Amino acid sequence: MAGHEFFEPADRKRPVADPTAAEPLAAEQSRHPCDPAFRHGVVVGFDGSTSSERALAYAIGMARRFGSGLIIVHVANRLPTTVWAGCEPPVFVDVPDHRTEVLGLELACADYLAEVPWILVERGGDICHELEEVGREYSADAIVVGSTHGLVGRLFGSVAGRLAKRAQRPVVVIP
Repeated sequence: MAGHEFFEPADRKRPVADPTAAEPLAAEQSRHPCDPAFRHGVVVGFDGSTSSERALAYAIGMARRFGSGLIIVHVANRLPTTVWAGCEPPVFVDVPDHRTEVLGLELACADYLAEVPWILVERGGDICHELEEVGREYSADAIVVGSTHGLVGRLFGSVAGRLAKRAQRPVVVIP
């Protein structure tokens, strides 16, 4: 089954909070509408790296065993403007990331994904936050990520380690 990307239409009417209500709308209820067919699916972080490919392979097997859908998440790059401007405080800007399109085409042509229903979701921002947010939106049974190796992971902490500490659902880290 081919994957699909879900985008929020520009003309979509957003819910308006009732000023007399006790609680404001919880972050517009959901950031993006999600397909109910993928509720209680398996979320996997994917960026095309070797460790994310191993995580994807494991997540495919997990989704097949559970009889659920696979939600593949690619978190696009966001760069601080201080890199260019040298100013403070750091401000983040979205940089066009065509990598998601390339990954989507590669995944659409992959034979190993024919066994499970899947979708590709693109997000921008902090990887840990976005993976947990997608997991919450889809009421995912688990989040699967590849482990980070190298100096960057040691200095700043790995995505897998930070996600395992803060996630509200099981996190499977694939070496």
